[in-house]
Amino acid sequence: MGNGFRKALAALVLFGASFGYVEAAVVVYLRAIYDPARASLRPDSHRGELFPLITLDQLRALGPDHTHRLGVEVGREAMTLLMLAAVALAVARNSREWLAAFVIAFGVWDIFFYLFLKVLINWPASLWTWDILFLIPVPWAAPVLAPVLVSMVMIAGGAAVLWRERCGGRVPLNWKRWIWLTAAGLIVVVSFIWDYPHLAAGGAPREYPWWLLGAGLMTGCVVVADLLSNRPQNGP
Repeated sequence: MGNGFRKALAALVLFGASFGYVEAAVVVYLRAIYDPARASLRPDSHRGELFPLITLDQLRALGPDHTHRLGVEVGREAMTLLMLAAVALAVARNSREWLAAFVIAFGVWDIFFYLFLKVLINWPASLWTWDILFLIPVPWAAPVLAPVLVSMVMIAGGAAVLWRERCGGRVPLNWKRWIWLTAAGLIVVVSFIWDYPHLAAGGAPREYPWWLLGAGLMTGCVVVADLLSNRPQNGP
Protein backbone atom coordinates (compact mmCIF):
# COMPACT_ATOMS: atom_id res chain seq x y z
CA MET A 1 0.00 0.00 0.00
CA GLY A 2 2.79 2.40 0.88
CA ASN A 3 4.50 1.76 -2.43
CA GLY A 4 1.19 2.25 -4.23
CA PHE A 5 0.77 5.65 -2.61
CA ARG A 6 4.31 6.74 -3.44
CA LYS A 7 3.96 5.61 -7.06
CA ALA A 8 0.64 7.40 -7.51
CA LEU A 9 1.95 10.58 -5.88
CA ALA A 10 5.12 10.53 -7.98
CA ALA A 11 3.08 10.14 -11.18
CA LEU A 12 0.82 13.04 -10.24
CA VAL A 13 3.73 15.32 -9.32
CA LEU A 14 5.68 14.49 -12.48
CA PHE A 15 2.64 15.04 -14.67
CA GLY A 16 1.66 18.27 -12.91
CA ALA A 17 5.17 19.71 -13.06
CA SER A 18 5.72 18.88 -16.74
CA PHE A 19 2.24 20.10 -17.64
CA GLY A 20 3.05 23.32 -15.78
CA TYR A 21 5.91 23.90 -18.21
CA VAL A 22 3.62 23.26 -21.19
CA GLU A 23 1.12 25.77 -19.83
CA ALA A 24 3.85 28.35 -19.21
CA ALA A 25 5.14 27.89 -22.77
CA VAL A 26 1.66 28.52 -24.16
CA VAL A 27 1.45 31.76 -22.18
CA VAL A 28 4.82 32.85 -23.60
CA TYR A 29 3.41 32.37 -27.12
CA LEU A 30 0.16 34.14 -26.27
CA ARG A 31 2.00 37.14 -24.90
CA ALA A 32 4.10 37.35 -28.05
CA ILE A 33 0.81 37.66 -29.94
CA TYR A 34 -1.11 39.97 -27.63
CA ASP A 35 1.56 42.30 -26.24
CA PRO A 36 1.76 44.20 -29.58
CA ALA A 37 -2.05 44.34 -29.73
CA ARG A 38 -2.20 45.70 -26.19
CA ALA A 39 0.49 48.27 -27.00
CA SER A 40 -1.54 49.49 -29.98
CA LEU A 41 -4.64 49.89 -27.82
CA ARG A 42 -2.86 51.34 -24.78
CA PRO A 43 0.44 52.99 -25.77
CA ASP A 44 1.10 53.92 -22.14
CA SER A 45 1.02 50.29 -20.94
CA HIS A 46 4.16 48.39 -20.01
CA ARG A 47 5.25 45.13 -21.62
CA GLY A 48 3.80 42.12 -19.79
CA GLU A 49 0.93 44.00 -18.17
CA LEU A 50 -2.37 42.10 -18.24
CA PHE A 51 -4.69 44.77 -16.88
CA PRO A 52 -6.82 46.52 -17.86
CA LEU A 53 -8.05 43.58 -19.93
CA ILE A 54 -8.67 43.90 -23.64
CA THR A 55 -12.47 44.08 -23.89
CA LEU A 56 -14.51 41.95 -26.30
CA ASP A 57 -15.30 45.02 -28.41
CA GLN A 58 -11.61 45.88 -28.67
CA LEU A 59 -10.81 42.26 -29.52
CA ARG A 60 -13.39 42.24 -32.31
CA ALA A 61 -11.97 45.49 -33.65
CA LEU A 62 -8.55 43.86 -33.94
CA GLY A 63 -9.93 41.34 -36.43
CA PRO A 64 -11.60 37.91 -36.64
CA ASP A 65 -8.35 36.03 -36.00
CA HIS A 66 -8.22 37.43 -32.48
CA THR A 67 -11.79 36.49 -31.62
CA HIS A 68 -11.15 33.01 -33.02
CA ARG A 69 -8.09 32.65 -30.78
CA LEU A 70 -10.24 33.56 -27.78
CA GLY A 71 -12.50 30.61 -28.56
CA VAL A 72 -9.45 28.38 -28.97
CA GLU A 73 -8.12 29.55 -25.60
CA VAL A 74 -11.40 28.79 -23.84
CA GLY A 75 -11.34 25.32 -25.37
CA ARG A 76 -7.74 24.83 -24.28
CA GLU A 77 -8.65 25.69 -20.70
CA ALA A 78 -11.48 23.16 -20.74
CA MET A 79 -9.15 20.48 -22.14
CA THR A 80 -6.58 21.33 -19.45
CA LEU A 81 -9.10 20.45 -16.75
CA LEU A 82 -10.04 17.30 -18.64
CA MET A 83 -6.39 16.21 -18.87
CA LEU A 84 -5.88 16.73 -15.14
CA ALA A 85 -9.05 14.75 -14.44
CA ALA A 86 -7.87 11.99 -16.78
CA VAL A 87 -4.48 11.49 -15.13
CA ALA A 88 -6.21 11.46 -11.74
CA LEU A 89 -8.60 8.79 -13.01
CA ALA A 90 -5.64 6.72 -14.23
CA VAL A 91 -4.15 6.43 -10.72
CA ALA A 92 -7.40 6.30 -8.71
CA ARG A 93 -9.32 3.23 -7.59
CA ASN A 94 -12.52 4.98 -6.50
CA SER A 95 -14.19 8.39 -6.52
CA ARG A 96 -12.50 9.51 -3.30
CA GLU A 97 -9.04 8.75 -4.66
CA TRP A 98 -9.99 10.40 -7.95
CA LEU A 99 -10.89 13.65 -6.20
CA ALA A 100 -7.72 13.52 -4.09
CA ALA A 101 -5.55 12.78 -7.14
CA PHE A 102 -7.20 15.54 -9.17
CA VAL A 103 -6.56 18.26 -6.59
CA ILE A 104 -2.95 17.10 -6.19
CA ALA A 105 -2.32 17.23 -9.94
CA PHE A 106 -4.10 20.59 -10.22
CA GLY A 107 -2.13 22.12 -7.38
CA VAL A 108 1.25 20.90 -8.63
CA TRP A 109 0.43 22.05 -12.18
CA ASP A 110 -0.56 25.54 -10.99
CA ILE A 111 2.49 26.11 -8.80
CA PHE A 112 4.95 24.87 -11.45
CA PHE A 113 3.17 27.01 -14.04
CA TYR A 114 4.16 30.13 -12.11
CA LEU A 115 7.64 28.81 -11.36
CA PHE A 116 8.32 28.17 -15.05
CA LEU A 117 6.85 31.53 -16.07
CA LYS A 118 9.28 33.19 -13.68
CA VAL A 119 12.17 31.27 -15.27
CA LEU A 120 11.09 31.85 -18.88
CA ILE A 121 9.99 35.50 -18.85
CA ASN A 122 10.70 36.69 -15.29
CA TRP A 123 6.99 37.02 -14.52
CA PRO A 124 5.27 37.54 -12.13
CA ALA A 125 7.22 40.37 -10.56
CA SER A 126 5.96 39.29 -7.12
CA LEU A 127 3.27 37.17 -5.47
CA TRP A 128 1.11 40.30 -5.34
CA THR A 129 1.07 40.65 -9.14
CA TRP A 130 -2.44 40.21 -10.56
CA ASP A 131 -3.07 37.40 -13.03
CA ILE A 132 -5.91 36.14 -15.22
CA LEU A 133 -6.55 32.66 -13.87
CA PHE A 134 -9.32 31.27 -16.10
CA LEU A 135 -11.86 32.46 -18.64
CA ILE A 136 -14.55 29.81 -17.96
CA PRO A 137 -17.33 30.80 -17.62
CA VAL A 138 -16.20 34.39 -16.92
CA PRO A 139 -12.74 35.91 -16.30
CA TRP A 140 -11.14 34.85 -13.00
CA ALA A 141 -8.49 37.18 -11.59
CA ALA A 142 -6.48 37.54 -8.40
CA PRO A 143 -3.00 38.27 -7.09
CA VAL A 144 -0.74 35.28 -7.80
CA LEU A 145 -0.48 34.55 -4.09
CA ALA A 146 -4.17 33.57 -3.99
CA PRO A 147 -4.08 30.64 -6.44
CA VAL A 148 -0.72 29.54 -5.01
CA LEU A 149 -2.25 29.33 -1.52
CA VAL A 150 -5.21 27.39 -2.92
CA SER A 151 -2.85 25.00 -4.72
CA MET A 152 -0.79 24.38 -1.58
CA VAL A 153 -3.92 23.53 0.40
CA MET A 154 -5.14 21.28 -2.43
CA ILE A 155 -1.85 19.38 -2.56
CA ALA A 156 -1.67 18.90 1.21
CA GLY A 157 -5.32 17.87 1.57
CA GLY A 158 -5.30 15.64 -1.49
CA ALA A 159 -2.08 13.89 -0.46
CA ALA A 160 -3.42 13.27 3.05
CA VAL A 161 -6.66 11.73 1.76
CA LEU A 162 -4.84 9.65 -0.88
CA TRP A 163 -2.39 8.34 1.71
CA ARG A 164 -5.27 7.45 4.05
CA GLU A 165 -7.06 5.59 1.26
CA ARG A 166 -3.94 3.65 0.24
CA CYS A 167 -2.42 3.03 3.66
CA GLY A 168 -5.05 3.35 6.36
CA GLY A 169 -8.46 2.34 5.05
CA ARG A 170 -11.37 4.01 3.29
CA VAL A 171 -12.04 7.71 4.04
CA PRO A 172 -15.65 8.18 5.22
CA LEU A 173 -16.70 10.73 2.59
CA ASN A 174 -20.51 10.89 2.81
CA TRP A 175 -22.88 13.19 0.93
CA LYS A 176 -22.79 15.87 3.63
CA ARG A 177 -19.01 16.15 3.38
CA TRP A 178 -19.26 16.24 -0.43
CA ILE A 179 -21.63 19.19 -0.08
CA TRP A 180 -19.25 21.02 2.27
CA LEU A 181 -16.27 20.38 0.01
CA THR A 182 -18.27 21.65 -2.96
CA ALA A 183 -19.27 24.73 -0.99
CA ALA A 184 -15.63 25.39 -0.07
CA GLY A 185 -14.62 25.21 -3.73
CA LEU A 186 -17.44 27.50 -4.82
CA ILE A 187 -16.50 30.10 -2.19
CA VAL A 188 -12.93 30.13 -3.52
CA VAL A 189 -14.18 30.49 -7.10
CA VAL A 190 -16.47 33.37 -6.09
CA SER A 191 -13.46 35.17 -4.62
CA PHE A 192 -11.77 34.92 -8.03
CA ILE A 193 -14.78 36.22 -10.01
CA TRP A 194 -15.88 38.73 -7.36
CA ASP A 195 -15.08 41.76 -9.51
CA TYR A 196 -15.31 40.26 -13.00
CA PRO A 197 -17.90 42.72 -14.45
CA HIS A 198 -15.53 45.59 -13.65
CA LEU A 199 -12.48 43.78 -15.06
CA ALA A 200 -14.27 42.51 -18.17
CA ALA A 201 -15.34 46.08 -18.93
CA GLY A 202 -11.70 47.18 -19.00
CA GLY A 203 -11.33 48.30 -15.41
CA ALA A 204 -8.16 48.00 -13.36
CA PRO A 205 -8.00 45.43 -10.52
CA ARG A 206 -9.44 46.59 -7.25
CA GLU A 207 -9.09 45.15 -3.75
CA TYR A 208 -9.16 41.36 -3.72
CA PRO A 209 -11.60 39.74 -1.20
CA TRP A 210 -9.02 37.87 0.87
CA TRP A 211 -11.65 37.28 3.55
CA LEU A 212 -13.71 35.26 1.08
CA LEU A 213 -10.71 33.20 -0.01
CA GLY A 214 -9.88 32.56 3.64
CA ALA A 215 -13.43 31.39 4.32
CA GLY A 216 -13.28 28.93 1.43
CA LEU A 217 -9.88 27.55 2.38
CA MET A 218 -10.83 27.27 6.03
CA THR A 219 -14.02 25.39 5.17
CA GLY A 220 -12.09 22.95 3.01
CA CYS A 221 -9.42 22.42 5.67
CA VAL A 222 -12.04 21.74 8.35
CA VAL A 223 -13.75 19.13 6.17
CA VAL A 224 -10.46 17.37 5.36
CA ALA A 225 -9.42 17.44 9.02
CA ASP A 226 -12.79 15.95 9.96
CA LEU A 227 -12.34 13.22 7.33
CA LEU A 228 -8.92 12.28 8.61
CA SER A 229 -9.99 12.33 12.27
CA ASN A 230 -12.65 9.68 11.70
CA ARG A 231 -11.89 6.01 12.04
CA PRO A 232 -11.03 4.54 8.63
CA GLN A 233 -13.56 2.15 7.13
CA ASN A 234 -13.02 -1.06 5.24
CA GLY A 235 -14.46 -1.78 1.84
CA PRO A 236 -14.35 -0.18 -1.63
